[in-house]
Amino acid sequence: MTALGTRLLKFKVGTTEHTAEISRCEVVSGAADSDFTSFLDAASGGAREYALELTLTQDLASSSLWRYIWTQAGETLGVKVNPHGNATATATEPHYTGNVVISEPDGVLLGGEANSSTSARMTVSVRWVFTAKPVEAITGTF
Repeated sequence: MTALGTRLLKFKVGTTEHTAEISRCEVVSGAADSDFTSFLDAASGGAREYALELTLTQDLASSSLWRYIWTQAGETLGVKVNPHGNATATATEPHYTGNVVISEPDGVLLGGEANSSTSARMTVSVRWVFTAKPVEAITGTF
């Protein structure tokens, strides 16, 4: 059985792993907004848009995932989602790759509410749109 667990997922932007900075990672799809729908799109149910939705820590370090929002909004970067945490992709435990456009969130970008916990962190939720449907890789390393 290869059902997904809730503790193994790994995430990279380019070659840099950012797994420790995220608490939610979802690849979502929905109907794409379009001024033009081809007959091919219509026949297949309509054009689709794919996005990466993340909840990440507000870490201001120069190498952090949050820093991409601040310094690289509008740029296209390659990402890799490894749902099983396995080092090498297989047919039963694939990896997913694609290019996303980095964008600022609608809403909170910096700051948040006080919390008396010493381990609590301020977070931000983002939605980065893929330039195409992510590719499923069944071979290769994370």
